[in-house]
Parts: sequence; C-alpha cells; structure tokens
Amino acid sequence: MKLNIKNILMAMVGLLFITACSDEHMTSLNADPSKATKLDPNAQLTYAQLLTYGDLGMVEIYRSYHYAFTQQLMGCWNTTEYGGHHKMDDSQMNRIWSTFYPKAIKNLVDGIANSQDRPNINAALRIQMVYMISLITDTYGDCPYSEAGKGYLEGINNPKYDTQEEIYNKFFTELKECKDALNSEADKITGDVVYKGDIAMWKKMANSLRMRYAMRISDVNPEKAKTEFLAAIHDPDGYISKVSEDAMIHYMDVAFSFGQEGYDDCRKNALFQLLFGNDPGNNPSYICSTFYNAMNKRKDPRTHLIARFYYDKLIQGVSLNGRIDLTDEVLSDTTRVEPNEPGAFSWDKWPKGYKSDIVGKVAPGKDQLDREVRPKLANCFLNGSNPGVIITSAELHFLMAEAAVKKWIEVDAAPEQFRDGVTNAMKCLSTYFGMDPIHQDTIKNYVASLVTDFKRVPDEKKKEMINEQAWLHHFTNPSECWANVRRSGYPRLKTPSEYGWDAVVVDGKEIPVRMKYPTSELQYNKESYDKAVAHMGGDNWHNHLWWDKD
Repeated sequence: MKLNIKNILMAMVGLLFITACSDEHMTSLNADPSKATKLDPNAQLTYAQLLTYGDLGMVEIYRSYHYAFTQQLMGCWNTTEYGGHHKMDDSQMNRIWSTFYPKAIKNLVDGIANSQDRPNINAALRIQMVYMISLITDTYGDCPYSEAGKGYLEGINNPKYDTQEEIYNKFFTELKECKDALNSEADKITGDVVYKGDIAMWKKMANSLRMRYAMRISDVNPEKAKTEFLAAIHDPDGYISKVSEDAMIHYMDVAFSFGQEGYDDCRKNALFQLLFGNDPGNNPSYICSTFYNAMNKRKDPRTHLIARFYYDKLIQGVSLNGRIDLTDEVLSDTTRVEPNEPGAFSWDKWPKGYKSDIVGKVAPGKDQLDREVRPKLANCFLNGSNPGVIITSAELHFLMAEAAVKKWIEVDAAPEQFRDGVTNAMKCLSTYFGMDPIHQDTIKNYVASLVTDFKRVPDEKKKEMINEQAWLHHFTNPSECWANVRRSGYPRLKTPSEYGWDAVVVDGKEIPVRMKYPTSELQYNKESYDKAVAHMGGDNWHNHLWWDKD
C-alpha cells in the first residue's frame, strides 16, 4: 500500500503548527503570519496515525520498558538497563505522554473541532483519538481526555485528569457514535494511511476496538464488559475477522537516521528500525529466554522465523547488509543456544560459544563465536517500511475465544475461535512483515495439536492458553501486549530476581504494572496531577490500574 505523499507533507505542516508550542503559548500563533491557522483535518489524521509508531523518541519506551516487562526481548543495553533492571527513569517513562499530547492529541482535537460538517473525517479523527488515549491511559492510568488538547481552542492550559473508569465509559460511547455516523455517501476520508478511507472497514475497526476495551474491563466491571462486547459482535457492520482486514498503519521505506531528522520524520516505522539499533554489532534486539523457550518448547513453527542467529561484526552503519545468518549452523547442535534471561545483559553469564565454519570462510581468524548463540530478532522485523499494528483479526479471534470461555457467547465456539486466532497470527506475520510463509499443512497440524490440548483442560487453563498465544502474537504490538498481559495475568512471568538477578534490580522486585507520570506535570499541572495521584493511591509503578485486577 503506497502512502499519499501530499497528505504526509500536509501533516508535516501540522507538526510545525500544532506541535511547536505548549498550550499556554498557542494563542500567540494567531499573530504570526508565518504559521497556518487552519489545517485540513485529513492531514491531521495522517499525522496522528503515522506518529503512533513513527516518532523515534517515543518508541524508545517500548524498547526500554514494554519488551522487558513482557519478557519478549532482553539483552541489549536499553532493554536490560531500564526494564530488565526495573530502573525508573523519567526521560524514558514519559515518552508516550510527552509525545502524544503535544503532537497527536492536539492535532486530533483541532481536527475534530474543524470537521463538524464532515461526518466521516470527524468520526475517523474521534476513533483515532480513542485509540491514542487508550495507549496513554493503559500506560499511566488516569489522564487528561475530556479537556486534553484544548489550550488553543478553549484556553484550557491545565486539563483535568479523567479517571480511567470515566475514560473507558467514554470510549464505548464514542466508538458507537462514530461507527453510526460513518456514511459511505458523505465526505471522503483522504488522509487515511490505514484503510485508504474505506468506510466499511472503519466501522469494523470501531467495533473491534470496542471488543478490545470491553475485554479489558472484564474483571473490574464484568456486566458492562459483556454488554459492550455483545453489542459490538452483533452489530450488523461487523468486526475485523480476516487477515486482509487487519488495521495496520502503512509506512514508507525511507532512509533512517539517528540525527534530528530521524526524530522528526514519522513516515517510517521507527520502532522496527530502532530495534535493529544504532550499533548493530553490539546492540541488536536479543530475544528473551521466556519468549524463545515458550515457542521452542511447543515446537512452534514461528520459533526460528522470528528468532534467528546472526554474526553482525561485518556490518557497517545502520544497515542489514553484511549480516551473516548462522541459524542452521547453531541449531545443528541445540545445546549451543543460550537466550538471555530476564534481567541479564547479552554479556552476562558469558555464553560458551562455538567455532563457526561459516564465519571462518568469510572472516578468517574471527570464527570463534560467543554471543552469536543468543537468538536475535529476524531481519524481516527490522524494517522501517513494516506496518504499525492497531488491531488484528488474530486478536479478535482470541477475544472471542475468551468470551466463549466466559460464557458470554456459545461455549462451543471457543476451540474454533482459538484455532482461527493462532492460524491468523501466523498468517499475519508473512502477510505484513515479510516473514517466510509457513506451509498450510504445518500450520494446520500445529494448530490441531494445540486445539486438542485446549479442549481437554479446564476453563482457567483455556484462558491461559488463549492469552499466551495472544502474547506471542502481540510482539509486533508492544503496548497491547503489555496491557493484555496485565489484564489477563498470562503468561505468568517470573521476575528477574527469581532468575538470580536480584542484585541488579533497582526499583522494586515485582514487574511494574504502569509508568509514573512525567515529572513535568508537577510543575505545569500540579493541581490535576495531585488529584489523580490521590485517586490512584500514589504515583508508583507498582500501583495497579483501575482495570488491572490480577
């Protein structure tokens, strides 16, 4: 899918206008003839969508914390130093808040205000607003929503924090209203880099998000959750059920830079380029032993398509060129494989390594390897042109399977939905991320074995199996992965201390369950901050969110 370059350029103008100043300084822009005072809401939608994974500074929070807390990655400096060692750092923790509010949310609020007579772009902006606020509240808890981004429009420079319960209730109202407002006979959505303005698919995405958020609150408000979930699945406009319908933000293959231009250019998927690192010879994305062992133990056919073994010392610059794949050689003796434990750097418990015939042929004298026996993220997942995941059919099937286990829908539907979830999760990786396709018979046989086990176990074990598969699937969607692990309680993750790394843990042995608010809020919005902290019982990253009851 090619992006509309005109809309992207217009969105960049939006960045210069809407994001350049804080709320309290927005009014001065009316007097500056060099700045636009009104933007096309379609361009603002483009910008907000691209910003989700396109801002190089923002996505650092995923590498530093999310992937460590879900134990999918571990070993590179950033992931281990912060998330692996449970080390609080405001400059890392604030990135979603300090990027989305002054950039995406402000543009969305402005676009919504200026599109009251254009129902489709207005609804799309509001749905995008719901989605991005969900990323904020699921990270921090109570947060500005009803008054967010209104400094320029209404002079609200110190927005109140809505409670998470209020926020989620508003989500359900907004998603239904927006879905109903979408009309194929009305205005065209021209700035959409997810569905190219396809109204039917926007309706499906609204219902799908409604199902996600209903399941999110299923432990804290089960009756409300069931009502919203059933309303969404029975809506005649449907929900995302096929891989071809997956809600993906489509990015471009643009030159990557760790300079200032790399931070400002959100046309590429910065997350997957960041995971390769700016020093790939020493700082690639190592797979955590928890993630690797979970796949490998079940002989999951994705295991060595996601986790590969590479010699990176020949790489020059930020490029995959020169990377030597040693997977077959390493796996010829599986005792060589030594994935990183939670809390460990790649050089901790120095691996025994082996002598490589492959490297010896291209780099004589450098064939004695060590960290090359640590699995790393495969090349296909390290490209800036990879899409950014919003919500997928695989996730929806997993949600339906759990709904059946909860007896919200027919109980007999659980095995079929579970089967389709795992199947679509595998197909998603080859369809969107360039992973080698898995043969249909291989998928069928593997999934059949899983479903056989699924049918034999009690309901709680079924819930565990569903959400462990969701955890595997969500490794391309770190925000949703961390949220669903906290919500479901699965997989049950041991702490770094339990792996023997107690000495390196800094701020609490238990795996954190939220990020602390940015310290800047104490200076610029202290009254609202104080009320939120009092309501949440403190600003500690071990305080559970409203919906997180496990």
